[in-house]
Amino acid sequence: MKKMTIISLMIISAMISEPARSQTQTNDFYDDAETYELAGTTTLTLDGEIGNPGQVNITSLPLRSIIVKEALMSGDTNHFTGAYRYDGYSLYDILNYVILKKKNETEFPPIIDLYVKVENDKGESVVFSWGELYYPVHRHEIIVATKVTRIVPSKTKDLWPLPTQIKIVSGHDLVTDRNISNPVKITVLSANISYPVNKDMSPLFSPEIIIKDEEKVLDKFDPSLLAGPELTYETIFYGRGRGIHSTMPFHGIPLKDVLKKYFKMTDENLKTGYFVVASVDGYRVVFTFSEIFNRNDQAELLLIEDKDNHDGGAFRLFPAADFFSDRAVKAVSEIRFEMESQ
Repeated sequence: MKKMTIISLMIISAMISEPARSQTQTNDFYDDAETYELAGTTTLTLDGEIGNPGQVNITSLPLRSIIVKEALMSGDTNHFTGAYRYDGYSLYDILNYVILKKKNETEFPPIIDLYVKVENDKGESVVFSWGELYYPVHRHEIIVATKVTRIVPSKTKDLWPLPTQIKIVSGHDLVTDRNISNPVKITVLSANISYPVNKDMSPLFSPEIIIKDEEKVLDKFDPSLLAGPELTYETIFYGRGRGIHSTMPFHGIPLKDVLKKYFKMTDENLKTGYFVVASVDGYRVVFTFSEIFNRNDQAELLLIEDKDNHDGGAFRLFPAADFFSDRAVKAVSEIRFEMESQ
């Protein structure tokens, strides 16, 4: 009993000597401030390459929560605008029951060349790849936010300006220009680029990568040009179809370091730019510009030199943020930049 009394006194003493956050607060740093409802519609139009277009009221879906630090492009840099917890409804859930009807399904059945265009009531739009919605290790990080809570610093008590409108929020973006207000329409699209498909190609090898800005060839890239500090990612390499592939680490250079001399960080590129990465056998995937250039999780997309591998070289990709291996393109032969029209 005496021991319990001493411990109790120590706890009380600590509570008196240390400034308490609040009697009503928990150990969760992200619920310390008032939560505000955001104004706008919760009924969205679904359209595009799907078999069941129409309207959906998102409030019937599970409520998700993400925490973000927001910053916007400002010339060649960015400026911080606030830290918030957003509650809302994930694009993952909103699109979970759409029936996909790809325009290019006959040529290329896989869904990894799909992307999603989100438009607001002012005609602005942003794009997200199907891969960053349905393939990532961390799901439900892109939401239509209907509530907001400031994350207030305990010492400065800074009160960041409160958003007022329902908005799309991408939790894994560093610069948050894709977080546009008042989304009203979501359109599912496939990359409108055709490649000859040869699934039985052997050897599967491309000696170089052609870099394109739409139809314009910018460069031809071979292993002798690959230079820069490598990253090493330990991984469990697991495919959606065949399951476990390997547990070997991947060594490569961030793809953004290879592409940055050709493509610049701009508001327009961040919002509606995307890349089609194609293999010599016609396999192709979509990554948004923001996925490659604008991550806040350091899970980089690696370009791996593998010139001695004639069944997958001279280059291959490793998307570190993905749970599945499906976007790890082998024998990369082309990287092509595209812009989705506003």
